[in-house]
This record gives sequence, structure tokens and C-alpha cells, in this order.
Amino acid sequence: MTADPAPAPQALGADGPAEIPRAGPRLVLGSASPRRLSLLASIGVVPDAVIPADIDETPHRDEEPRPYALRLAREKARAVADALPDPDDAVLAADTVVAAGRRILGKPQDAAEAHRFLTLLSGRRHRVITGVALRRQGREWTRRVETQVRFKRLSDAEISAYLRSGEWRGKAGGYAIQGIGAGFVPAINGSYTNVVGLPLVEVANLLQGAGVPVTWEGTPA
Repeated sequence: MTADPAPAPQALGADGPAEIPRAGPRLVLGSASPRRLSLLASIGVVPDAVIPADIDETPHRDEEPRPYALRLAREKARAVADALPDPDDAVLAADTVVAAGRRILGKPQDAAEAHRFLTLLSGRRHRVITGVALRRQGREWTRRVETQVRFKRLSDAEISAYLRSGEWRGKAGGYAIQGIGAGFVPAINGSYTNVVGLPLVEVANLLQGAGVPVTWEGTPA
């Protein structure tokens, strides 16, 4: 059963309740990622709707990580925006990839692939790249943010324990820096929230530029 939409906020005026005008356009998040929802909430941004984009995420032949991440973000935002009845809605989409050299490490399909990813990342630096796209009224704003991450050398026991935790599931590169995986990372150079999945500085700027309010009234850490 689908829940009825919440009634619009109202204020009491001389002639009875009056609808309070919205402070900005509706915001639709084109992602099912709970991490992105949590990051947005930390700066006081709560999407009006969450509509994950259904697109083919297969890399093109010889496609490199940086253009791949931005292409997917743009395609996700466009797919969701094209399905909405109101062009004034703002659609935010993002895609985060882990890159070992020119190799794109997406979300591992199983524990065996996660093991290969972690073994590849062990003791070396890699890049985390997030493409961000925002669409409203037929216009598009984009950003691409890159962070350098260094992994310590992982033992077989550490990799096996991490795989048993299940934290690798659904995570680009097979790890989560905001969780147990933080114990594998002695250093990063760049945006931490980018590694989690959404570079907040750049996203806040995009939202405000498109007329979506950012209140900064999130839950204190």
C-alpha cells in the first residue's frame, strides 16, 4: 500500500489556515544509497523523494575512471528527471568509483571479487572519484571530485576477517572508509566525504546555485 503524501505545511492567518510557501524546489535524490542520505542530512538537506535511477552501469570500451564516474552521474540525473512530471524539481545524482590506475573497481559481485579488490589495493595508493550531477528546468550542473587514499599492507587474516564482516557488500572497491575499513587507511589526500560517497562541499554549492536551500541544521557529530 502506498502512503498518502504528507499535507503541505500550514500557518494560521486571519481567514484560517494558509499554506506556507516552499523555500525552494522539491529535491529528488536519484540514489538508494543510505550513506548519501545520511551525508545530506548532516548539512540539513532532506530530499522530498528518493528515486534510484535504473541505468546500465557497464563501462564503455577503454573508458577511464574519471569520465566514467561523471557520465554515470549525468545519466542517472537525466533518467530520473525525464520521468518526473514537474521540470522544476531538482534531481541530484552521483556515482562513486575506486580506481587502481586506469582500472575501475566497482561494487564486488561476490566475496571472491571483493578479495581480489582488497588484495589489489593492499599496500598501495588508489583514487576515489565521485561524479555529481544536478538537473533542474532542463539545466545541468556537474562536479567531479577526486581523493587519494592509501591502504596499509593487508594480511590474509585481515582480508578474511573483513570479508566475513560483510561490510564490503555494495561498496565501490569493496570497502567502507566510514566503517571497519577505516582501519586499513593510514592517510587520505582530499575530501573524506567524497570517499564515503558524496563530496559535501561541492554538493552544497551545487544545491544552493540551483535554488535548493541548505540549512546546515543537521545532527551534530
